[in-house]
Amino acid sequence: MIIIPARLQSTRFPRKILCDINGYPMVIATANRVKNIDDVVIATDSDEVMSICEKYGFKAILTSSNHQSGTDRINEAAEILKLKEEEIIINVQADEPFIEPEVVEAVKKKITSDKQALMASCYKKIQKDFANDSNHVKVIVDINGYAIYFSRSKIPYDREEHKDYLGHLGIYGFRCKNLKKFCSLPSSPLEQIEKLEQLRAIYNGEKIAMVEVKSESFGIDTREDLELALKIFRD
Repeated sequence: MIIIPARLQSTRFPRKILCDINGYPMVIATANRVKNIDDVVIATDSDEVMSICEKYGFKAILTSSNHQSGTDRINEAAEILKLKEEEIIINVQADEPFIEPEVVEAVKKKITSDKQALMASCYKKIQKDFANDSNHVKVIVDINGYAIYFSRSKIPYDREEHKDYLGHLGIYGFRCKNLKKFCSLPSSPLEQIEKLEQLRAIYNGEKIAMVEVKSESFGIDTREDLELALKIFRD
């Protein structure tokens, strides 16, 4: 199952998930991109978003407005849906309206095959200009493909003009039981500093399996991101 967490009042870009993306509200454009992969449910804190989802034929669940992260929100949705412990859940961010279905499928395949990892996610190679942008999260991985660290800073430090960086894409895969476990873990100082919830897993000694993908997509975090994305992906 794909669950899309859809908080209406984003801190950096309020109501961004309702911005027009080629004729659709952003959250619906995202749902349309992934609807052929698996069942899609939108988990929101807004009656307005609930109505929009109904209009476009997507199932939506009203969740608490007090969640600290999108993963906490999809965990509540999974509980409401009474999903089985081994059910694979893919968390696709509502601000990824241009995400390629192949990327989501790659994360789903990774978490399905890797029973050692608490969760799975993905990355792509990015150039230095993207790496310099704190809105684009970077990741470094170990020899076995597990995440070592995520940061808004440019990592690794380019002492000798490092050229290729790994940009994280905010798609996550869990087994339902591990989603519950993740949400029960204590928040970490690193998570609070970087404002990156996935650091909670690493801080608590859990594995995040990473898969490399090819993608032109990026999350819409600011109005500038939206303008750039529409320029690149305009029909």
